[in-house]
Amino acid sequence: MTIESTDFGRITINGKTYSHDVIIHLSGKIAKRKKKLSTKEFGTSHLISKNEIKAIYEKGATQLVLGTGQYGHLRLSPEAADYLQRKGCRLFAEPTFEAIDSYNRSNEQKIGLFHVNC
Repeated sequence: MTIESTDFGRITINGKTYSHDVIIHLSGKIAKRKKKLSTKEFGTSHLISKNEIKAIYEKGATQLVLGTGQYGHLRLSPEAADYLQRKGCRLFAEPTFEAIDSYNRSNEQKIGLFHVNC
C-alpha cells in the first residue's frame, strides 16, 4: 500500500485517485469516510466524533495516522482522542501532505484517515 500524492480535493493511492476523504483499513482496503457520523453531532466534519472513531478503529491497530487536510483543519474531539487512548492506539496527526509520508514509513499496525480538503 503506497500513498503517492495529495493535492487540494484529492489523494492518490496505489495509482487510483480519490476525490473524497478516505480511510485505509488494517487490511489495506480503502473506504470513503463517513463524515455524517461527526456532522450529525457537531454540525461540521472537521471535528471527529467518538462515534466516527469507533466506526474507524479496528482491533489490533496500534496507530491512527490522521491527515488533517491541506491546511490542518481536521481534528479529534476530546472524547474521540480518549477512546483511541483507551484502546492503546496512538494518534499521529499532521497536515495530509506530511501524514502521507508518515503513513508510508510506518511499520505499525496502522489505520489511515486522510482529509483531502482544507
